[in-house]
Amino acid sequence: MLTSNFLTRTAIIVAVLMLALSGVQPAYAVAPANDNFSNAITISALPFSDVVDITEATTEPGEPQPSNYSPQTVWYSFTPAANGVVIADMAGSIFSDTNLNIYTASGPGIGDLVFLGSVSWGGSISFNYQAGTTYYFQAGSIDGVGGELHFNLQEVPPPANDDFANAMIITSLPFDDYVDISAATVQAGEPQPSCQFDPLDKTIWYAFTPTESGSISANVLNFSFSSTLAAYTGSSLTGLTEVGCSNMGSPLTFQAETATTYYFQINEAGGLIQFHLDATPSPVAGFFYNPADPSIFDTIQFSDQSYDPVYVGFQSFAWDFGDGAISTDQNPTHQYTKDGDYTVLHSVTTYDGRSASISQIVQVRTHDVAITKVLVPKSANVGQTRTITVFVSNKRYPENVEIVLGKSVPGGFQWIGGYIQFVPVRSGNRTTAFTFKYTFTMDDASIKKVTFKAIATIVDARDALPADNEAISSPPTKITK
Repeated sequence: MLTSNFLTRTAIIVAVLMLALSGVQPAYAVAPANDNFSNAITISALPFSDVVDITEATTEPGEPQPSNYSPQTVWYSFTPAANGVVIADMAGSIFSDTNLNIYTASGPGIGDLVFLGSVSWGGSISFNYQAGTTYYFQAGSIDGVGGELHFNLQEVPPPANDDFANAMIITSLPFDDYVDISAATVQAGEPQPSCQFDPLDKTIWYAFTPTESGSISANVLNFSFSSTLAAYTGSSLTGLTEVGCSNMGSPLTFQAETATTYYFQINEAGGLIQFHLDATPSPVAGFFYNPADPSIFDTIQFSDQSYDPVYVGFQSFAWDFGDGAISTDQNPTHQYTKDGDYTVLHSVTTYDGRSASISQIVQVRTHDVAITKVLVPKSANVGQTRTITVFVSNKRYPENVEIVLGKSVPGGFQWIGGYIQFVPVRSGNRTTAFTFKYTFTMDDASIKKVTFKAIATIVDARDALPADNEAISSPPTKITK
């Protein structure tokens, strides 16, 4: 039984023989007319579009491949009569792996091409062209799949607000505008911004007249390192007075007065940019202080943490400590004379007049306990259990206090016990007793005497005067066997 593949091949052979006998020649695909550099299609007017099947396109000997390798390419050339800006792309091609290279030439041959730039995978590329210069476009497919290729070239017109007289009027805030500045020009007599160090490249203009006074902030997004933004007042191009200047995407912020027209000049190398103008956001006031649990014995360090989102900076600082004291330092210190809850108000003002404030409650609590005495027996025998008593005074706040007890050993102290006990506030010389039971040992007898050391720690609070939180028994307890 014959297979389907065999029958198909047989049918094809029979068809070809019948065509040969009839004198009709079969049609074969041919290379595009502009397959070679020397046969590049000449573009005589813009906009220009062309569609060509590159299935049988080739690369000729010596053909450059500066970006992605394209095994199938076609050529176009363009010689403008005047200066301008064009954008080229391969939009509409049936394949996505497009590759487009742009050249000028130093001579007549393909080996004289000078590479200018490229774009791949469906992108577009714009560039400034010069009158009388011939530009060559090499279009192709990276993967060599062939098929229908589209080549498009069109002129980019200058932006509508290219000139000062045609500055775009901003009627309300916030304002955003997106514009391709590639074809923008520089007018004769146009001012050079103070922060623009190179000659102006391409400029556009905006105008804004605020209905009320206040700080405004402008910036350019999608900027390059040559980007400059300047603001002016005045009524003519040659009579402008600069208000401020910023570059490389930094915000330009200043105090705008009602009924005054401000002109914004943007200088950029080219491409799509975004101009943003809005009322300046308020600064954010903030601070912290140390120690976080102050007492009347502490000199508190207050530290400003305020933030200006547009980086104008702060002109003044104000502090109200809640006890009648004030300060204008950025990072002041202050000491309270009495315990209490104090509302600390911190205010900041920027150089352009914006202000913000914040308050925090500072709790001043002076915790203080003291070990007044460690009572021990004058003498003891080995094996004898005796009472050790630690007396703690407290005249401020009821506290939970931990006492740790240690005994002397050669080289220091060895801790032998400890516990936590509530210590109320007691007036006069009244104290709270902590009692420990200790059994004396042969090791104690070997050194013939034992000194006891007690350390007091307030639980969940910081002792404002810790120097009296330790005490050593005196005289030491004499030990006999």
